[in-house]
Amino acid sequence: MRDFEGLLARLFDVCVIVGGAAVASQIRFEYIEAHTWSVAFVAFAAAFSLALFPGFGVYQSWRGRSKLQLACQVSLGWLVVQGCALVLMFSLHRLDYVSRLWFAYWTAMSGGLMIAGRLITHAILAHMRNAGMNLHQVAIVGSGRHCDSLIRKIERAQDSGFRASAVFNATPEKMRLNTRVPVYEDFEGFVNYVRRNNVHEVWLALPLSQERMLLRFVNEFRDDLVNVRFIPDVRSLALFESGVTDLLGQPAINLVASPLSPSALLQKEVFDRVFALAALVAVAPLLIGIALAIKLTSRGPVLFTQRRKGADGRVFTIYKFRSMRLHTEQAGVLQQATRGDPRVTRVGAFLRRTSLDELPQFFNVLRGDMSVVGPRPHALEHDDLYQKVVSGYIHRYRIKPGITGWAQVNGFRGETDRIEKMEGRVAHDLYYLGNWSFGLDMKIIAATIFKGLRHTNAY
Repeated sequence: MRDFEGLLARLFDVCVIVGGAAVASQIRFEYIEAHTWSVAFVAFAAAFSLALFPGFGVYQSWRGRSKLQLACQVSLGWLVVQGCALVLMFSLHRLDYVSRLWFAYWTAMSGGLMIAGRLITHAILAHMRNAGMNLHQVAIVGSGRHCDSLIRKIERAQDSGFRASAVFNATPEKMRLNTRVPVYEDFEGFVNYVRRNNVHEVWLALPLSQERMLLRFVNEFRDDLVNVRFIPDVRSLALFESGVTDLLGQPAINLVASPLSPSALLQKEVFDRVFALAALVAVAPLLIGIALAIKLTSRGPVLFTQRRKGADGRVFTIYKFRSMRLHTEQAGVLQQATRGDPRVTRVGAFLRRTSLDELPQFFNVLRGDMSVVGPRPHALEHDDLYQKVVSGYIHRYRIKPGITGWAQVNGFRGETDRIEKMEGRVAHDLYYLGNWSFGLDMKIIAATIFKGLRHTNAY
């Protein structure tokens, strides 16, 4: 069945590639262009798609997996295919025969149709699965909260096509499972149930310490047509919700590592640069006005610069509008601004209260030192202090620091005169790291815009 589905998917992709080229030709030339080298270009792309798409996981089963990731992999695979076809046409010295506008239309339409076709197919399958069709029965081996959590995830994701049909309680003497699914405590009874009821999957939701039980179930179902999957309980070890990374072709479980995947970091990087450029263009008159106000009301430079730590602890120079009078400080000692601080100028007080002093940091974002959203960077002296006394502080360096962050929109701004304030700020930063999404970034940006002009802790 899987081979037949894969054959249909490949046939669909070839038809979309050829059909997309024909439609693009109709749009560009108002007739179906049949130039020899245009036909050859389409044939090359179709052949490359059959050869390269499997390497991008395009034809793998996507049951229970992210549809956004599927769309990204199809897009990436199609762009690589078109890149290879372009290189081949260039090497044959026939690229001049190809219309660039036709190529752009073709690439966009065929890529969009391949993604749309898959999303429509998954929507139809989701409807069927919600109706009780095309299901994979799952038997779970586990105990405690990890097992309960896994069952709840299956119940919430009805359109994934998985259904929990039985559970084996691995530690009945310690904890009972709170579920409506039939629970077995007898090994033979559970195994017989799996075989009698044509269960497709056995998920071993066990901690790493349960090696004997893992081997027992793997050996038991070794000669059965049952998928046995290991979903380890590593919550007691992992700092963030663990994920799996491919290292040298081997799967590795992240216990203490950045929770953001390379694709998420790339998505964040692209958004940061585009948003920063747009923001600087939009507020350029405001930047000039603030610079003039600072220059006319106090002596000294317009910008204040300071060394801060960024991603992976790399030190960079941060830019802010100067909000204080020129003064000297003792080496190695940094005094935070306090309420009514005499060092703060009248213009500076307004800038700090409204966070307008942070606007030059969009240049830091363009340079790649910072992100629009992330943990706020602290002075190096504060980093050295809090890293020793606040648990988890160092993990703020796992991503780029931000102009704004989850801690700031939740009230953790300004002076940290008590250790509890910094602990609260770090707790919010770690929550952001463990729960990052593009939607969360948008929520923080919106909250910053609406809250930034009326925050009482900024002075």
